[in-house]
Amino acid sequence: MRNILLATTALTLSAGLAFAESHGKTIRMGTEGAYPPYNYLDDKGEVAGFERELGDELCLRAELTCEWVTNDWDSIIPNLVSGNYDTIIAGMSITDERDQVIDFSTPYTLPDPSAFIALSSDVDVNTSVIAAQTGTIQASHVASMDGATLVEFATPEETIAAVKNGEADAALADKGFFEPIVEAESDIFFVGEDVLLGGGIGLGLRESDGELREKFNAAIESMKDDGSLNTLIEKHLPGSATF
Repeated sequence: MRNILLATTALTLSAGLAFAESHGKTIRMGTEGAYPPYNYLDDKGEVAGFERELGDELCLRAELTCEWVTNDWDSIIPNLVSGNYDTIIAGMSITDERDQVIDFSTPYTLPDPSAFIALSSDVDVNTSVIAAQTGTIQASHVASMDGATLVEFATPEETIAAVKNGEADAALADKGFFEPIVEAESDIFFVGEDVLLGGGIGLGLRESDGELREKFNAAIESMKDDGSLNTLIEKHLPGSATF
């Protein structure tokens, strides 16, 4: 459940890119495609994972024609605002800071824990060099920790590599991202206490696209009501909180 730290002023959007003019046209679903199990590219180069299944179902329920677009994490909000796609569905946690620039749908996951990994179970994260992905709420959290030193990397995979090659003592990211890695690799351990960050994950939308937001909100609520959202969470994010 990553969070971009907004370091720049939001771009303004021309009226021609608003949902009011694109209503009835294809809605472009923007994701990173590099953060399993939330989103990733499969062997065919297609977007897959929890958010692909979720997004397709939301578009079906909202009676929208949708297509998928991938974008690097560090520019995913500016490219939404400038009109390169119509939503962000990319493991993006809802934060007050981000909400000043874009709007969010109702959350489709509850806040999930972030976790630290290290090569030794004896690592004290409070006095360590900790790797986190640039522009995430995990990076912000490490920066706020007394005694810890933050080192930032462009991708979550690079944070793991930093731990393995000794550039960092530990790394912090969504626990759901780290779990399969810890299970698969005998020399990587969870350390310290899990931390709850953010307000759950939601779709990011332009502030001008209130009609589109309400369509997605209704679809999300319908999936909560019939239990299908919990089914997807249990399938892709086992152990995560459900609604």
